[in-house]
Amino acid sequence: MENDSDTITRAAELLERLRAEIGHAMVGQAAVIEQVVAALAASGHVLLEGVPGLGKTLLVRALAQALQLAHGRVQFTPDMMPSDITGHAVLDPSTRELRVVRGPVFTHVLLADEINRAPAKTQSALLEVMQEYQVTLEGQTLPLPKPFMVLATQNPIETEGTYPLPEAQLDRFLFKHVLGYPARDEELAIVTRHGTHGAMPKLETLGIQPVFDLARLGEARRVIEQVRVSAEIVAYIVDLIRATREHPSLQFGASPRAASMLAMAARAFAALNGRDYAIPDDVKHLATPVLRHRVVLSPGAEIEGLTFDQIIGQIIAATPAPR
Repeated sequence: MENDSDTITRAAELLERLRAEIGHAMVGQAAVIEQVVAALAASGHVLLEGVPGLGKTLLVRALAQALQLAHGRVQFTPDMMPSDITGHAVLDPSTRELRVVRGPVFTHVLLADEINRAPAKTQSALLEVMQEYQVTLEGQTLPLPKPFMVLATQNPIETEGTYPLPEAQLDRFLFKHVLGYPARDEELAIVTRHGTHGAMPKLETLGIQPVFDLARLGEARRVIEQVRVSAEIVAYIVDLIRATREHPSLQFGASPRAASMLAMAARAFAALNGRDYAIPDDVKHLATPVLRHRVVLSPGAEIEGLTFDQIIGQIIAATPAPR
């Protein structure tokens, strides 16, 4: 009979293969690939912030290809309605009854491109989708395909005509990753690999091989749920979250949900590294992407030019970790 160590090892190998296959399409950006894989394993969603041209759409397509899953893309605009995302009902002339037409959320991997360009009522259409994995249309509750993952993007430099995501929406994302420009050697590799394509490269030319099927992904998720988080690690996570509520540079700290999400992220990261137990370094490594979108700067901190990452780093440094 297979023991826990064997199942963790197999899950870690599959997750590492997935990370490597995505890397065939997306040069560099190792941190975002790592977080997307961890979020997938932890049944979470990811908010990607970065300027255009950093490969966010390519990342989603490569992920779906390596998982053999359906994927969709929604370009958010100011005139978009909630029904454009979730679906709507139309009158069937043959039966004179309402027929539900399912929206683009009925897929496995959804790219919500420039999510902050849609008004709040449209953004809120994703709240039930991301939390409950279902859509309510005309009184009918329709489950989404499993697995289901949202990868949303927003552009930090073009803020005219955008609508900041409310805290309730942000809280649905496991991670917020801020993409930076690639290093010079990475940019050279990008141009060498993709410079012959005038548009989005075809995935068939990148040699991405399938890694998971639905059964294997479900098995990996069940394994990750069994990764041990000791009482000391739980206490450390709670202390970090509570410290965000007391820091003078933060107007509002993180909620208890943030603690649960950080614990789940630590489990996924531990499994990704072949361990069946979480360690303090897992928590430290993921605290910033888990928390940066769940806290609100105080007016004084904004005036001083402090960033979320700087403050979270101060909290991590000041909170004793278990040994």
